[in-house]
Amino acid sequence: MIKFLFDYLTLFLFSGSIVALDQLSKEWVRDNLGWAEIYRPDLWITQYVRIIHWRNTGSALGLFQDFGFVFTALSFVVGLAILVYFPRVSWKEWPLRLAMGLQLGGAIGNLIDRLMRGHVTDFISIGNFPVFNIADASISSGVVILLVWVWLHERRQKEQEQSAEQESQEAA
Repeated sequence: MIKFLFDYLTLFLFSGSIVALDQLSKEWVRDNLGWAEIYRPDLWITQYVRIIHWRNTGSALGLFQDFGFVFTALSFVVGLAILVYFPRVSWKEWPLRLAMGLQLGGAIGNLIDRLMRGHVTDFISIGNFPVFNIADASISSGVVILLVWVWLHERRQKEQEQSAEQESQEAA
């Protein structure tokens, strides 16, 4: 029971930190920039990285505009799946736990925007890449970590199977 509570406490503190950072940064953008206004301090980097107040009714990176209802439902489903599955994941599989925490925090951050405002506030603009926010970056990072973890896990399993097969052939 204590392990179960500790697992959820860890998940909530990590994901909650992402949600807080996401919501505070979006609030700063909404309070300080008009819609589509760009903040460009007089620095050399602003030709590559800018802050712009943008609204997104689709998914991460501006895909699937006006399908916010789908992503609202998807956020609930993914969040519930993570809450159910997280305590079942061993601490030895920490990259998987990290990925789940990042995805949950990002999903909740964008879900709050969808429910409270009807759209997601995006503000990070890098080069010609679509405008995104901290929640989007968290979700995307979590997906990348998950994919790499699955790939490495499957690779290890195949190596173990091949090693066991070699040993059985040598023993025969």
